[in-house]
Amino acid sequence: MQEKKIIKVTDKIIHIKDIHSVGIIGDPGCEGLGTYNMKIYAGALEESAKDDITIVAGDLVPAGNKSYYRKIQDITEELAGNNVYVLRGNHDTGDYTEYFGEKNYALIAEKFTIIVLDNAMRVFDNEGLMLLSQVLAMDEVKQAVITFHIPVPNNFIKNSVTEEEFSRLKKAYNPWKDKVKYMVCGHVHSLFEDNVDGIPLICTGGGGAMIEDVSENIRACDVEHHIIHLYEEEGVLKHNVANLPDDCYNRERKDFVLKGQLEETVKGELMAHLKYLMFAERARRRGMDKIANLFDALAASEYYHARNFYSVLERPASFMESAGTFIPGEKFEYNYIYKTMEEYAGNHQSPLAKQAYQGAAVAEKEHARLLESVRDMESFTEENIYVCPICGYIMEGEDIPERCPVCGGPQRQFERFQAEQGKGDL
Repeated sequence: MQEKKIIKVTDKIIHIKDIHSVGIIGDPGCEGLGTYNMKIYAGALEESAKDDITIVAGDLVPAGNKSYYRKIQDITEELAGNNVYVLRGNHDTGDYTEYFGEKNYALIAEKFTIIVLDNAMRVFDNEGLMLLSQVLAMDEVKQAVITFHIPVPNNFIKNSVTEEEFSRLKKAYNPWKDKVKYMVCGHVHSLFEDNVDGIPLICTGGGGAMIEDVSENIRACDVEHHIIHLYEEEGVLKHNVANLPDDCYNRERKDFVLKGQLEETVKGELMAHLKYLMFAERARRRGMDKIANLFDALAASEYYHARNFYSVLERPASFMESAGTFIPGEKFEYNYIYKTMEEYAGNHQSPLAKQAYQGAAVAEKEHARLLESVRDMESFTEENIYVCPICGYIMEGEDIPERCPVCGGPQRQFERFQAEQGKGDL
């Protein structure tokens, strides 16, 4: 039988040998266990496999029922490259102990100790604080890391335990404060480092959940998905942040058969997406808004299916470099594919296909121009983009024509895409 990777903790104090480093993953599952999110967690597990053990700093699941716990357990067992220990987050309710065991425990290695405390309900329980004092009092414990889910009060966010709760924690560790080298938490879907009560605090929530703005100084666009490496070097406990590239996991792409089937599945889901959208338009023209609404929802569902399958295959560049990677495809379409197919359709008495390729080629050329303008994303300032719903031609700015220059569609039908002020600004 294959040895389990997720350790169900049954003892409060565990001595572990040959441990010199630990990877810490924050908040992989609180926003759902769909493939799109789990790809980040898969990449985090692969990165954390470089360490001797892994700790997940809470919120493995969106809610604490058996089906979610089984799903995250199965994914972790399949992908983890070392033993995985877990601490409880505010989403990890219900059956947590059945799957992961004790909520307060200590891992004592030769050079450092990890003390796991449960504060998922925004309070440290007495059992955990007593354990903290007991472990820190041990002569063999020289360097300690205190880990928990909800941050203690700090200089960046108010989403923390109260000062009163922090006082209870400080009272428990204060006689041995010099042994506490780090406090590490999750909960906040970002990354920041602070110093609280003279102790370095690392807040990491970049293991799967969507990164959020923390403050004016720590914006979502400034933080990547990541894990924390804690390690001992010449007797000193240190850390570094390992950002996870967008192309952080590729196991399925290595299977030739599965890769081909996934590509076909993506095409099928996108065809269904388009089919339902077009039927929704037909229903709306007939005044059947409820039917149109249903098919809009079906189309959205098919898109998310396609996104999940495609996320397994996708090999994106880093975000700030991504816009430029789309340009060659646009140019190839309008210079070769669409031009060739336009000529073929014309020679084979297929005027509608010819017209479609002709109009699309003009739009694709405009796509390439716009993509060129966002190679430097920080310099792009255009807030209003318009698309002709008749032929798909795209226009930017306010000085747009009364009719589409490609098909003649009226301006009143143009679909306007307007950037929200302050949203996603770089």
